[in-house]
Amino acid sequence: MSMLGTDIGIDLGTATVLVYIKGQGTVLAEPSVVAIDKNTDKIVAVGEEARSMLGRTPGNIVAIRPMREGVISDYHITEKMLKYFINKAVGRPLMRKPRIAVCVPSNVTEVEKRAVEDAAIQAGARQVYIIEEPIAAAIGAGIDIARACGSMVVDIGGGTTDVAVISLEGMVVSTSIKTAGDHFDEAIIRYMRKKHNILIGERSAEELKINVGTAYTRPVSASLEVRGRNLVTGLPKNITVTSEEMQEALQESAAAVVEAVHTVLEKTPPELASDIYDRGIVMTGGGSLLYGLDKLIRERTGINTIIAEEAVSCVAIGTGKYIEFLAMGKINPLGYRTSR
Repeated sequence: MSMLGTDIGIDLGTATVLVYIKGQGTVLAEPSVVAIDKNTDKIVAVGEEARSMLGRTPGNIVAIRPMREGVISDYHITEKMLKYFINKAVGRPLMRKPRIAVCVPSNVTEVEKRAVEDAAIQAGARQVYIIEEPIAAAIGAGIDIARACGSMVVDIGGGTTDVAVISLEGMVVSTSIKTAGDHFDEAIIRYMRKKHNILIGERSAEELKINVGTAYTRPVSASLEVRGRNLVTGLPKNITVTSEEMQEALQESAAAVVEAVHTVLEKTPPELASDIYDRGIVMTGGGSLLYGLDKLIRERTGINTIIAEEAVSCVAIGTGKYIEFLAMGKINPLGYRTSR
């Protein structure tokens, strides 16, 4: 396959970076974590290797996440991380700089968009397309965004939850809230500290969320043993956590997501609202996999809610397909930026 005109779609997520290459699909999915040696200012590790260092590094090495709540919090490190992931995904030197589409949350400012664009150009892009997450998620979920028909997408990532009603290639109503995957983890950490006097790390909280986390009562209770530090004795302690406790811990966060969906529905024009009622709500992103969140939305709104097939990689797939659709003239270039 010729690597001359490679088109790359990047889901630059708070928790995970996914890279989609035209004709190859999603070729890379790694945590957006970078480990840096503070003494030399050099990058020690990126992605999965750096994630394993979170909370376990000596004083001179710090593992950081350059993306916070869907936006770049550390520009230079994001640029280096992007360059690393693009090179790793492509696997060999490119004869020509690629066209890159990067997605951002729906309510980011022009300044934040510009930062993403600049980082992609510095990382080696010929042209950069900035796409808003709900549009990319809808394309990745197989929704025909060009039709004059309302579709609702709820994209729950690591840093933000984007809820949008899409019709005729644009977002009619949308909102973006900071309650998402990371917020779920923080809620679990707070709950464990308050209820059990135990301090657990981010990774343990994520394990609990994935294995026993729930937003809706499970028919069969599940439990998981987790190890943390007892805040009274200061010693390590094992504790078994049940799904009922997780439901209690995540209650507020789940309610915030449902509230965001409700708010968008309230602002949706009646014609589009009736389309959504017929077609249902589509959930994408890793956070949508929290057990029972779809059931909770269905119960509160009365609208059928489904989780997209490849929920985690929907945004990356949609970002990559966006460039393909542009090349085929299927859609108009939204948020097109050219390299300077």
